[in-house]
Amino acid sequence: MTAAGQRWMVEESFQVAKGQVGLDEHEVHKWCSWYRHTTVCMLAMAFLTTVRSRHTPARPTLAPDRG
Repeated sequence: MTAAGQRWMVEESFQVAKGQVGLDEHEVHKWCSWYRHTTVCMLAMAFLTTVRSRHTPARPTLAPDRG
């Protein structure tokens, strides 16, 4: 069950990357060009994720139940 949940998160991340940074916008014919495009997209997504996490207030954590 855990693996299915992790796969869902990965798939959702790819869908977001396709929409926000153009992961699916490549028209290349060589592996090197595809690799370059994918690398730049992943770096852009990492940058956007980092910026968003710094500007989003942290959620309060609940104390563990000790009862």
